[in-house]
Amino acid sequence: MNTMSSLVEIDMSQNSLGGGQAIQYNLPTAKLERLNLAGNQFGGQIPYSIFSMNNLKYLNLNHNQLQGKMTDVFSNLGSLTTVDLSFNSLTGDLPEGLSSLSSVKTLYLQNNQLTGSINVLADLPLSDLNVANNRFTGWIPSQLKKINSLQTDGNSWTSGPAPPPPPFTAPPSNRRKSPAKKDSGSSSSDGKSGISGGAVAGIVISLLVVGAIIAFFVIKRKRKSKREEHFEQHQPFTSFPSNEVKDMKPYEESTTIDVDSLASPASVGLKPPAKIERNKSFDDDDDFSSKPVARKNNTKPIKAVVYSVADLQIATDSFSMDNLVGEGTFGRVYRSQFNDGKVLAVKKLDCTVIPFQSSEDFVELVSNISILHHPNLNELVGYCMEHGQHLLVYDFHRNGSLHDLLHLSDEYSKPLSWNSRIKIALGSARALELRNRVPGALPQRWT
Repeated sequence: MNTMSSLVEIDMSQNSLGGGQAIQYNLPTAKLERLNLAGNQFGGQIPYSIFSMNNLKYLNLNHNQLQGKMTDVFSNLGSLTTVDLSFNSLTGDLPEGLSSLSSVKTLYLQNNQLTGSINVLADLPLSDLNVANNRFTGWIPSQLKKINSLQTDGNSWTSGPAPPPPPFTAPPSNRRKSPAKKDSGSSSSDGKSGISGGAVAGIVISLLVVGAIIAFFVIKRKRKSKREEHFEQHQPFTSFPSNEVKDMKPYEESTTIDVDSLASPASVGLKPPAKIERNKSFDDDDDFSSKPVARKNNTKPIKAVVYSVADLQIATDSFSMDNLVGEGTFGRVYRSQFNDGKVLAVKKLDCTVIPFQSSEDFVELVSNISILHHPNLNELVGYCMEHGQHLLVYDFHRNGSLHDLLHLSDEYSKPLSWNSRIKIALGSARALELRNRVPGALPQRWT
């Protein structure tokens, strides 16, 4: 269908198409103004290709089987006037991209499982809004109460008047949501999985070391941003709150272990990652001078494959829930299978938790992760940064989580020998020793 570049309207509504499959990613985007796929049986998530439909004015995907978080495809759709995503199974908070719909008049989101606040909709020029029968919380913005047609029943709104905005509040278009709380591990303990009958799929990429690298990156970038503001405004430096690291959420994904590697005599002791330079503390007096701050480009060459969003969307069936194998503080992990039969794991980073300000920030993170090498650490295979999405690609391991290996026995996870269990205990002890012996190696709440 992507060869039909002159299409202006697609209307396939009320045909029971899809059969639970995702909407194909290669929709024509050049001149399309109206897309109506309502009343079908399409599953998966909202396709990324909608992001490139700059001329789109009408989007109707109601009464389908769409699920998972709302894909943030709206930031480039300034011409869109009507959006209908009602009667699906969409979850999570509303994406910030919705605040960019400068022409939208009608927005239907009713009968989904959306959560969080609707503040991102406050400044839209809406005349018809329906958010009924979701799981929204908080207050209804006063701007929205002036809409001619407003339906908000079936949510958990906070009663009473909304509190006044805090002083020096940033403009609404620059607001960022607070990171949504993630459920620890999407794979249930009863052993069921949509990927393979009875297997609890897991991957090694959720190891503590990778989580610590990401946390370190977030903290470092926040400090850098604060320092740049200091020099731009010529204000005295104010030290960071002492609880900045304390407020970081723990990494909650289940780690995985390659059983075969446990049989080898190789040491499983964790060592500090080499070649990662620690930033100079902001407490040093010499760190602040009258000289302007310049970004240093010390990123090493990355030996990893660059994937496109389209390729990963095909391989994960549009990031369908059937391919979801785990979820943690920094995002979700999906199983992906490519045309050549290769199976990989794709970690889709939640940009509300790690709000990258530029592509260089993400490349720096990828560079830091790519240099990590350890017998128990799954090395980075590739990455993707397109359409505002940031994804990491790893080898896929289906050996299950440590809990599964210690307590379960099925066709995919075999009982661990006593020697293997001793190795696991020793490796865990060495990791704890590293944390206590090297000050600041890992935040306290990450262990």
